[in-house]
Amino acid sequence: MKFNTFGRAAAVTAIAALALTGCAANEGGATGGDDSENASDLTGTLVGSGASSQQSAQEAWTAAFQDANPDVSVEYDPAGSGAGRDTFLAGGSAFAGSDRAFNDEEVAAGGFGACTTDGIVEIPAYVSPIAVIFNLDGITSLNLDASTIASIFTGDITTWNDEAIASQNPDADLPDTAITAVHRQDDSGTTENFTEYLYAAAPDVWTEEPDGVWPLDGGEAASQTSGVLDAVTGGTGTIGYADASRAGDLGTVSVKVGDEYVPYSAEAAAAIIDASPVVEGRGEGDLALDIDRTTEEAGVYPVVLVSYLIGCEEYEDPASAELVKSYFSYIVSDEGQQVAADAAGSAPISSDLFDKATAAIELIK
Repeated sequence: MKFNTFGRAAAVTAIAALALTGCAANEGGATGGDDSENASDLTGTLVGSGASSQQSAQEAWTAAFQDANPDVSVEYDPAGSGAGRDTFLAGGSAFAGSDRAFNDEEVAAGGFGACTTDGIVEIPAYVSPIAVIFNLDGITSLNLDASTIASIFTGDITTWNDEAIASQNPDADLPDTAITAVHRQDDSGTTENFTEYLYAAAPDVWTEEPDGVWPLDGGEAASQTSGVLDAVTGGTGTIGYADASRAGDLGTVSVKVGDEYVPYSAEAAAAIIDASPVVEGRGEGDLALDIDRTTEEAGVYPVVLVSYLIGCEEYEDPASAELVKSYFSYIVSDEGQQVAADAAGSAPISSDLFDKATAAIELIK
């Protein structure tokens, strides 16, 4: 996808003050001074909470947005997707970041705290592969199919030189080291996306329905993305799963899709999004996706995390509505998506998804 600061940003000028200030800032203009016709008049504090997977992107978005809107403070707590949804439901934040959309039952129940109606917007604004990460001396990459990954996390495969692993990696010098599988302890959208992949792609092995709470006993539990990374990094023979932007120097798995093994990449993750339909029966601004985890299309990486921005269609506080509308508009713009790609390695949304996201944001009032 081609990025153009003046492309999509121009399309959201009417709903985002940042569309002007961002372009001016690139030209050395938008300093917030009263003499600039492009100076932002946004003021106030915008509070959000949710997915720790979005942390790097949110830090970059916040810095850029506040630079262009110097009288605005954006506070994002990366407490986890479940905590973010709960905080939004309780009215403790103006928006949530979540690695899954609200499900049908939650949407039907309504009661979103800061909203005057039960109408919400859910925008898949952060798309990233989930890396299967491991720490094994001398080995930086492995090929694994879905059944093998599932068997490792169920505890059915217990050593690294197991035949199921060795047969897919004939050139690797695999030790008889015991495997320690690390999972999230907290309610996590990353876990829900990961278990959704296992449930769809390895149904004979992984029989637990997808859930944000890890469904099995055994293994090692760690809180939030940082906790999983620390546990995998600090151990030997450890394996876990995390947003790929945080994989660092850990070993990573190429996942079997069709007849090939596909390493994670932003491009491979993005390829699955445009092929996935919007969940039926939702409101006009609700862009929850039904992701096809069993695709055999070449070059597609199916262990993908789609993280949402969630807000109200109608806010009790008009000032909150204005801030959320402007912030969301910046995030989905070319500039916002490029900032996230640079900071977190995420996959920029497509032009088609941008058009849908812009229409959803226009509903906010």
